[in-house]
Amino acid sequence: MSQISILVVDDENEIADLVEIYLVSDGYRVFKAGNAQDGLSILEKEEIHLVLLDIMMPGMDGLEMCKKIRETNNIPIIMLSARSTDLDKILGLGTGADDYVVKPFNPLELTARVKSQLRRYTQLNPNSASREEGRNEISIKGLVINKDNHKVTVYGEEIKLTPIEFDILYLLASNPGKVFSTDEIFEKVWNEKVYEANNTVMVHIRRLRGKMKEDTRQNKIITTVWGVGYKIEK
Repeated sequence: MSQISILVVDDENEIADLVEIYLVSDGYRVFKAGNAQDGLSILEKEEIHLVLLDIMMPGMDGLEMCKKIRETNNIPIIMLSARSTDLDKILGLGTGADDYVVKPFNPLELTARVKSQLRRYTQLNPNSASREEGRNEISIKGLVINKDNHKVTVYGEEIKLTPIEFDILYLLASNPGKVFSTDEIFEKVWNEKVYEANNTVMVHIRRLRGKMKEDTRQNKIITTVWGVGYKIEK
């Protein structure tokens, strides 16, 4: 995995150095930045496959940097923060992050999350040689999803999704009529058990609906079944 490059943006040098040790030991190439501006400069110059991004930094904070990255790039972003409330997590995920890890964290847990996000990204990235074979395209209710090239169109308009957003949409579209609870979506997409209630899935669904312009459409593609979960009808 030496070709995989990870950018760590954190103004706490001790944390950045610790994360680097674990990532390098797993074979990743690591770039480090102590602030958002330096991190954005590295992104412009280097091919980065995943960003570990601290929220609380002087100058431009991690939330603003995440928004900047999302203007042009769909690589996985994992937020790092000492803030652990649901509101903080919703805010972080709402800006475009794929995952949120609370400080202090277990470095082994963090590297496991990195591997999970990279696995999803390399499987869905059209330039990756490790794409999954199988059902290539789904067409349902004006929605067309091509799993091979990670292309999604809604009524003829192409939309750009992060790997997490793509996985959620593909799960719902490939099981038309089936209602998935937020816990089921989390366990199938993140491949982790749910141990406590959280709003992670709802935040990603909200962001996904925004990209699909669901708020301006009378016949929604993603349907909310109140008190149960979400589905896409046939």
